[in-house]
Amino acid sequence: MKTSPAAYCRGLAPSPDVTPEKIDELEAQLEKAYDSLVLTTSYAEAAADADLVIEAIAEDPKQKIAFYTELAKHLPVQTIICTNSSTMLPSTFASYTGRPEKYLGLHFANEIWKNNTAEVMGHAGTSREAYDEVVEFASAIRMIPLCLHKEQPGYILNSMLVPFLNAAEMLYATGVADPETIDKTWMLATGAPAGPFRILDIVGLATAYNIVVMSPDAKDPETVPGKIAAVLKEKIDRGETGVNAGKGFYTYR
Repeated sequence: MKTSPAAYCRGLAPSPDVTPEKIDELEAQLEKAYDSLVLTTSYAEAAADADLVIEAIAEDPKQKIAFYTELAKHLPVQTIICTNSSTMLPSTFASYTGRPEKYLGLHFANEIWKNNTAEVMGHAGTSREAYDEVVEFASAIRMIPLCLHKEQPGYILNSMLVPFLNAAEMLYATGVADPETIDKTWMLATGAPAGPFRILDIVGLATAYNIVVMSPDAKDPETVPGKIAAVLKEKIDRGETGVNAGKGFYTYR
């Protein structure tokens, strides 16, 4: 049976030509994986026997530094640490991990079950062995490793995506057009399945806000970054943080 391209999960099935029996088998694998997940707030429990730790804290340097500083006290010798940061450089935090040679970036796209990308980015102190192990791990979980040769804020994907989203936010924050019209314009003109504000809802407005407030100009409410920050903060304060909250720029069920 051939599944629709829109429904095909490249990160799960090796091909869109999947039989009903294979679908059942894959679903059983997923259920088994979910059953093996353990949630904990204990650093010691989370780090015990860990070969790989992936940090996915929102774009807040203070939170990341506090996390790495405490985590370093509990990690086994062999553990590699990856950051899933959207825009920050591994070199900014490497010294706080206690193992800079085993620290690098591993960035996933949203909806990785179908957009199965894994950008791998080391810093100057990352060992070749650690880098290669992360590339191998990305392949093993059915991601497509996208290997960067040097550090770049935003990796490859967000180096292109963030300016695009900023341009859309500027159009809204300065009163040029509403989010629905901006999205409609982009989708009609390019054939894209989603516009920038739908993408922002998926990314999460807290992450978008944390990125814009890193600009010094955001402190001035009369600047474009300041206006964007104010618009995002207003929605965040109302609990409208995106898809996970059920509402962002759009409402979700």
